Amino acid sequence: MKAAVLDEYGKPLLIKDVEMSGNDNDVLVKVKASGMCGRDLVIWKGGFRNLKLPLILGHEIFGELNDKPVGVFGTVVCNNCIYCKKGKENLCENSVFFGEGRPGGYAEAVYAPRDSVFPLPDEDYEKYAAAVCPLATSIHAARLANVRKDTVVLVTGAGGGVGIHMIQFLKSLGAYVISVTSDEKKERVGKFSDAIVTEKEFSKKVKGVDVVMELVGSETINESLRSLSRDGTLILIGNVNGREISLKRPALTIMRQQKIIGSASYTRKEVLEAVDLIHNRKIVPIYKRYELVNVNNAIKDLSKGRVLGRAILIP
Repeated sequence: MKAAVLDEYGKPLLIKDVEMSGNDNDVLVKVKASGMCGRDLVIWKGGFRNLKLPLILGHEIFGELNDKPVGVFGTVVCNNCIYCKKGKENLCENSVFFGEGRPGGYAEAVYAPRDSVFPLPDEDYEKYAAAVCPLATSIHAARLANVRKDTVVLVTGAGGGVGIHMIQFLKSLGAYVISVTSDEKKERVGKFSDAIVTEKEFSKKVKGVDVVMELVGSETINESLRSLSRDGTLILIGNVNGREISLKRPALTIMRQQKIIGSASYTRKEVLEAVDLIHNRKIVPIYKRYELVNVNNAIKDLSKGRVLGRAILIP
């Protein structure tokens, strides 16, 4: 089958014919659409040095099994560790991501354990590839932050794949959402937000928010903390450039008693909640479609911030 293969960090992926084989419990899913996560870009840049090349990236996989529409959970979990037994399989001690520990969705097909495959309610694969992972991420992060009606939430990187869907989900909870994005995306992102500011101005214009959804990481976290109220919560979800995060004014966080909480992806239950929201049109999937053979154009566009929402690949 054809696949886009990462042979060298930071270099173009190569479209190759590859041979794949599965385990006894695996099934072969024909890929119809695969989302391109920010995590994929970090891997492509070399941000996860423990991985072994070559790799077929992609953990947001949707397609067909026995001619029926299905999705694939992004990680294979052990179901035996203390976290899996508590229903917190997002913290599984033995989890393996598709695209990292096993071949992922940047391909025509993928082998997956049978219990990692779940049914889809319809065949609109592109919308699920665009929004399931971002929405499940948003559901999980909102619960960690205890977001409720009238909670004031700041979202950095709001024009990206997670951000554009997160602000929609937060609005559905009744939160007041302030979005931070680039000048180029300001008008389009603003349609989904209560307030919109650019990356250059938010630390000066925004003060006293209850929660920050930090999707960007090292580039914005210090400005985010300045915008956060006393006893406020910052949920650290992403660090897109992979650089070390350092606090320029740790005394500010100490004296304001601010909380910084890491958000580790999502549970399988939250994935299914996301599927239901999309199927019932509670969220508008925002994405740009690329053919698999044009994957390097997608990587370039994502790296330069040219994509509003998610980039998805179609074999």
